[in-house]
Amino acid sequence: MEKIASFTINHLELLPGVYVSRQDKFGDTVLTTFDIRMNRPNFEPTMNTAEMHAIEHLAATFLRNHKDYADKTVYFGPMGCRTGFYLILHGDYKSKDIVPLLTELYKFMAEFEGDIPGASAKDCGNYLDMNLPMAKYLANKFLNDILLNITEKNLVYPN
Repeated sequence: MEKIASFTINHLELLPGVYVSRQDKFGDTVLTTFDIRMNRPNFEPTMNTAEMHAIEHLAATFLRNHKDYADKTVYFGPMGCRTGFYLILHGDYKSKDIVPLLTELYKFMAEFEGDIPGASAKDCGNYLDMNLPMAKYLANKFLNDILLNITEKNLVYPN
């Protein structure tokens, strides 16, 4: 089998950032998949499932209710390696195009207070596995370390 595109990225050189992972065309429709890399792979500890699960619930709820992106949001979910998330948007985008959206999202998550949306036995298959304080910490870290100081090295995959 051929190696898939995401496994051809040099993860030893990959920094936290926002990257276009792929674009898929279905007729006139373009879906852009973003790699939201919160941790440096193979250098930093990975995120635990509890904080990733909390981030997933907060981000999916925020994006699906966003005034400009609700109808463009296809998916937000975790990477299996636990170093970040994938966001799929309907449309043809570059990484820099969504930095304002992600800045708004990560600020929302960093400041979130209250019950995590969908964190109940009725709404979620593993609702007890959530860690809001750690999710807020990680959102704040990514916001301040990356999104508010983003440069080209955090927007374009390394060779």
